[in-house]
Amino acid sequence: MNLEFYGLFILLAFSLILSGIISIASFTLGEKSPDKEKVSVYECGFDPVHNPGEPFSIRFFLIAILFLVFDLEISFLFPWSVCSNQVSLDGQFIIFVFLVILTWGLVYE
Repeated sequence: MNLEFYGLFILLAFSLILSGIISIASFTLGEKSPDKEKVSVYECGFDPVHNPGEPFSIRFFLIAILFLVFDLEISFLFPWSVCSNQVSLDGQFIIFVFLVILTWGLVYE
């Protein structure tokens, strides 16, 4: 075995041992029964403890999708904000159209 792999092996062994210690400590020291806050109704109205065959509201998924769309919007705006002084007028117009479409989607939602 090459000398370069010994450091990687030591790091892997250390991380496995540490994660095992943390997992065992969490299992033995943690509470086994959930508290009142944990079993309460979620913000979207979704009851966390229900029968598996019972239908639930689709609003939870709509809120999650809406969050993902606007989170993705932020990741598209970061590169523009860093180099906005180097973008041409056409690029600025495209960003403006992008923001108008996202704002329209938020108002529609």
